[in-house]
Amino acid sequence: MKKLTREDLLGLEQYAAQRAAFRQRLMAHKRRRRIALGEHASLHFEDRLTIQYQVQEMLRIERIFEAEHIQAELDAYNPLIPDGTNLKATLMLEYTDPQQRREALAALAGVEHQVWLQVAGHPPLRAIADEDLPRSDPYKTSAVHFLRFEFEPAMAAALRQGATLALGCEHPCYRVRTGALAADIRAALAADLDADPVPQEASIQPIPPCKLPEPCL
Repeated sequence: MKKLTREDLLGLEQYAAQRAAFRQRLMAHKRRRRIALGEHASLHFEDRLTIQYQVQEMLRIERIFEAEHIQAELDAYNPLIPDGTNLKATLMLEYTDPQQRREALAALAGVEHQVWLQVAGHPPLRAIADEDLPRSDPYKTSAVHFLRFEFEPAMAAALRQGATLALGCEHPCYRVRTGALAADIRAALAADLDADPVPQEASIQPIPPCKLPEPCL
């Protein structure tokens, strides 16, 4: 999936004129890219359109129009766009009560490393979390995390060819799994994977399969 360039972006006035229609298009698009993980977590799978919206909104809010500052925003957001060999998602932990949120984030330390997906017929694949951020706090987690699921070629091919997809989390304090995702969601995510992917850098190590959790009661 191609990264964004300055030429892909709308100017501030042009975006202001088209913003309502852009948002409407985006909301329909995101409905096929959001997966609930239980009551308090959700995965929002990013792609070129979702990231363009985030960049356009940042430029609008900050009134950014200088070329070098626009490029800085692109450099910050482009890594969230899938590369053809992976799916990329924002994990959000959602608690409305402040006290409950504090307690949950303390109890869920490391949860970002316990999220997995599974293509039917293949082992579960654990997420790579927060690659460019400081080391995780061992005593609490954050409410937002950035995840990458790096696919083996056979797994990517199976998903593109219609194999079902499920997701889950095996953290001791938050064990949950989805059933097979709806066909339109599965197809939207499969479209992020290239038919002839370019391998990632050699420094990226494969993530070992994770043990599936017991079903939540």
